[in-house]
Amino acid sequence: MSDGEVSSDDVTARQAAEDVEQRGATAHVLDGSDLVNKRTTLDGIAAVLSFPEWAGRNLDALYDCLTDLSWLDEGEHVLIWSGHRNLAEHDPKAYRRINAVLKDAEHNPWCRRTFTSVLPRD
Repeated sequence: MSDGEVSSDDVTARQAAEDVEQRGATAHVLDGSDLVNKRTTLDGIAAVLSFPEWAGRNLDALYDCLTDLSWLDEGEHVLIWSGHRNLAEHDPKAYRRINAVLKDAEHNPWCRRTFTSVLPRD
């Protein structure tokens, strides 16, 4: 695991979703099979987490939204990013930077919603 990467290589996306639901959290599954650059990945994350229309599509906006999530129900929200290695192969810099934002956001929630992310084995 590289610095800044949030990973759970020991589980599949399906197993991760089942674990999330069993503990009462909400799973948001991102299919990364077609995400090959920063723009498409940010759009994909925004779509699965129902980001508001006003949310920007840059790393600062991603962080702001992940630490807020006020438009979602209270509780824990888990991004399960299947196929994450596709972005790592096509745009390693974007992959590292997005993972750093995911990790930072997990540690800095500021409303009654918590965010975590899982990068399962493909």
